[in-house]
Amino acid sequence: MISLFIFLLGLASGSFLNVVILRLQKDESALLRRSYCPQCKHQLSWQDLIPVLSFVLLEGKCRYCKKAISWQYPTIEILTASIFLAIFFAQGLNFYLWSIASLLIVIFVYDLRYYLIPDIIVYLGTGAAFLYRMFGHGGSLENAFISAILASLFFLAIYLASKGTWMGFGDVKLAFFMGLFLGFPNILVALYSAFFAGAVVGMVLILAKKKKMNSQVPFGPFLVGGTFFALLFGEVIAHWYLRFLLV
Repeated sequence: MISLFIFLLGLASGSFLNVVILRLQKDESALLRRSYCPQCKHQLSWQDLIPVLSFVLLEGKCRYCKKAISWQYPTIEILTASIFLAIFFAQGLNFYLWSIASLLIVIFVYDLRYYLIPDIIVYLGTGAAFLYRMFGHGGSLENAFISAILASLFFLAIYLASKGTWMGFGDVKLAFFMGLFLGFPNILVALYSAFFAGAVVGMVLILAKKKKMNSQVPFGPFLVGGTFFALLFGEVIAHWYLRFLLV
């Protein structure tokens, strides 16, 4: 029953995150205005807002203007619910981790769609991670702060060396947030997996002629994916690697 509750909580959270992503792009409040169709602007009723189910019952179309509803909505709802469940199975009930996961999902989708990492979301995550560490949770604040500094300096060096063509400054700020959240050695797992996944996906896109060598590809989604991977499996992988080196 608790797993079902967490899955439903994740679906509801994902629905809200979709609103946040849309309103961020339009510079609107996600709280002070009721949900509306982005196509016809008609205010939506409660039966239009049931996560996933409304999309299925409406056959992926707005009830009022009949225009297609983006598949982003059910996808993010299911993804958020799945991540909430994965965190629960790995870490137990942890509203802090669910909150950070929600911010990371917003960054993932926003950068993927608009090639931009929203500062306000990064600042919220950085502040939450700092306060959580400062009050003695999640390990050493010193460890996390050093990890954050080193990770951001690494990306800053790439940003300066390439004059912003390889990495955006948003990636520098995101790396600081990641280091503060994950600490050492998990930050290494996150960065390695992000670069590895980025290289693989980049090569696939080039071979499929979807991108060229000089095409722009947002790196934020890979950093977010690496963060989730490190959160769930980082300690196991880091310990295995250290044992491998010592053999």
